Amino acid sequence: MSANQFADSLHDVFSTFGPIHLKRMFGGHGVFSQGKMFALVVSDQLYIKVDAGMKQALEARGYSPFTYVRQGKTIALSYMEAPEEIYDDPDDACDWARQAYAAALAGK
Repeated sequence: MSANQFADSLHDVFSTFGPIHLKRMFGGHGVFSQGKMFALVVSDQLYIKVDAGMKQALEARGYSPFTYVRQGKTIALSYMEAPEEIYDDPDDACDWARQAYAAALAGK
């Protein structure tokens, strides 16, 4: 599946949550709802925006943050790998999307 196909498949994944908009960025895609970015796709991996509680819960399950290297330093953003159940259960996808959207609204 190409990067664009994977990103486009998220319209179906998040259909219960509501309409999303994809925007090319970061060498991948930003995933937006109502003008707010709540997820990002890089190299066929979905990362969702997290607050401290979500981050802790996902780390406990073995998921990693989105990182990149700038000037020799690894930078971690407040996006974590999305849990696998997002792809299998529309209700779980909706719940995670709502949490990620709330984290995006609460963020800077």
